[in-house]
Amino acid sequence: MMEKITYGDSILAIILRASFRGQGIQFLTPDTFSQQLGYMRHPVGHVIAPHTHRPVVRQIELTQEVLFIRSGRVRLDIYTPEREYLQSRILESGDVVLLAHGGHGLVILEEAEIIEVKQGPYAGEADKARFAPVEEALITCCSQE
Repeated sequence: MMEKITYGDSILAIILRASFRGQGIQFLTPDTFSQQLGYMRHPVGHVIAPHTHRPVVRQIELTQEVLFIRSGRVRLDIYTPEREYLQSRILESGDVVLLAHGGHGLVILEEAEIIEVKQGPYAGEADKARFAPVEEALITCCSQE
């Protein structure tokens, strides 16, 4: 199961559930994304040739991040680029989400281990514009706990 959450023409998030299965290599992101999310499944004996990656100058204007839910259960709240609450999704052990555009917040529903991957170098607080959750997210929060 793979789900793209969109707002207008923008992909805000791509959720890859632990139950997702495919064949070969599938990239789930457009080539234009600064963070690429791919899935691979190969049979025993398949070889991926050794390789390096050449230096390529890239200009990154927006941080995109990937969260891997290693254990536990979390609620992902998704906001539009204008910081308006859009919707929520429950993520569980083994799920992966690419957060591409807009805003997001997490509520931990069960103790969770989360692995995060995003572009560097780390810009500290200069990278984030924090805002308060809107009422719909709070209602969703309280009704699901």
